[in-house]
Amino acid sequence: MTKTGAALLAAATLLTLAAAPASARDFPYCLQGGEWGYPGNCQFDSYQQCMVTASGTRAYCDINPMVAFGAREQDAEPQQVPPPRQRQRRH
Repeated sequence: MTKTGAALLAAATLLTLAAAPASARDFPYCLQGGEWGYPGNCQFDSYQQCMVTASGTRAYCDINPMVAFGAREQDAEPQQVPPPRQRQRRH
């Protein structure tokens, strides 16, 4: 294989890997407050990572609301709604 062929193969491999879609993921902790607002910068795997980033700023760390409330919706079983009762007429 020539150097040009090897370079083209390497470039094609890199472009193929770079074009692969990233998997969507919700991180459990968000940096909030200060300039971040709500829900903030939600890219932290651990509370410690978030706190280190928040150190020296007016920001704080909290649980990602998408993770907190999303888990509740998935775990909750749908409630069975009873049929409406027939009204009894008084004579």
